[in-house]
Amino acid sequence: MRPSRAVIDLQALRHNYQLARETTGAKALAVIKADAYGHGAVRVAQALETEADGFAVACIEEALELRQAGIRAPVLLLEGFFEADELPLIVEHDFWCVVHSLWQLEAIEKTTVGKPLNVWLKMDSGMHRVGIHPAEYPSAYQRLMATNKVGKVVLMTHFARADELDSARTDEQVAIFRSAAAGLGVEVSLRNSPGVMGWPSVPSDWVRPGIMLYGATPFDQPQSVADRLQPVMTLESKVISVRELPAGEPIGYGGTFVTDRTMRIGVVAVGYADGYPRQAPTGTPVMIDGQRSQLLGRVSMDMLCVDLTHVPSAGLGSRVELWGKNVRVSDLAAHAGMIPYQILCNLKRVPRVYTEA
Repeated sequence: MRPSRAVIDLQALRHNYQLARETTGAKALAVIKADAYGHGAVRVAQALETEADGFAVACIEEALELRQAGIRAPVLLLEGFFEADELPLIVEHDFWCVVHSLWQLEAIEKTTVGKPLNVWLKMDSGMHRVGIHPAEYPSAYQRLMATNKVGKVVLMTHFARADELDSARTDEQVAIFRSAAAGLGVEVSLRNSPGVMGWPSVPSDWVRPGIMLYGATPFDQPQSVADRLQPVMTLESKVISVRELPAGEPIGYGGTFVTDRTMRIGVVAVGYADGYPRQAPTGTPVMIDGQRSQLLGRVSMDMLCVDLTHVPSAGLGSRVELWGKNVRVSDLAAHAGMIPYQILCNLKRVPRVYTEA
């Protein structure tokens, strides 16, 4: 079989979840939307179920997959419902539901529910994606409570620039939220991964760790909590061909890299069809048999080339780490002009292998 695979370290996953808890002292929903950022939502939920306060997904399809796999923990729908006829399913499966628009509130007012809903009422405090306007927020809360269809409400918002530690925007959003939610007296959830890691003074009874669960930093600079994260996924493959080329020879599509001396070139069985970024340039780091080397030339659909010149012991069958515990996904993202979220979510085709080590 093709030697490329993604190795998922479940012990590192648990470490990162506990770090989010330890850092904040708050209850934590593990964000496992988008198939747990490429890590496999069901297996991630199973690994965390005994210790997680709950999970968060984007939509009801993702939530139903967890229930069908036997996950009984609370599951929050971060985008709420898209049609009012989803509400019976939400009640049936005990999903928690974000309400971010007045039309959703109106749908709850009009529907009949068999048991109380757990609602997370979302405010648009300045990101301007979804959320109820601050001026309408107190009345939306009162309307929600007046339905007598809600068992619990958590107040929430989402930060637009918490990954920028020197930006004033997060403090501005917190001030807007506090002003609009003043006096409502219920639990709040403000902090996502960058909020958990970089904004310790922001109040939050519930936190929503996402990218940090998977051992990747949202910041483009060193940060104390980020330094304690453990990478969860390692994308690895093997060298399947070796070429010795003289100076002046082009490598790969477009000949974007030309040898400037005699070089040993290794061909690795992984490419952009597996989720490795096509735009990663020559010089992007890789590990070959535990030694640091670099990508050469343009990434192909199924293969890419690496420099074996200074790894004389490497050859056919040598293990290549594309990202993981030695090549951090954030370093790869920086070289490719991407963010770690993209790279992890883009994983496809390769088998996932789960380990406790």
